Amino acid sequence: MINEFMSNHLWFDAIGWIGAAALLVAYAMISSRKWEGHSSAFQFLNIGGSLLLAANTIFYGSYPSTFVNLIWAAIAIFTIATRKRVSSR
Repeated sequence: MINEFMSNHLWFDAIGWIGAAALLVAYAMISSRKWEGHSSAFQFLNIGGSLLLAANTIFYGSYPSTFVNLIWAAIAIFTIATRKRVSSR
C-alpha cells in the first residue's frame, strides 16, 4: 500500500516537472525570439505543459492551479483552432 502511494507521488511529481519544463521552454523560446507567439510549436508546448501540470495539481488538490492550467490549455487550443480556421478561408 505504501509502495503504491509513493509510486503515485513519484509519477505525478514527474508529470508536474515535465509540464513545468515544457512551459518554461515555450516561454524561453518566445522570449529569445526563436518562436513566434502564434507558432504551432509554442501553442502545442503550452497545451502539453499545462495539461501535465493540471494532472499534477488535481492529484495534489491544488484546484486554483488546476483552473489556471486548464484555462492556459484552452487558450492555446482556441488559438490553434482560430488560426486553422482563418488560414483555410
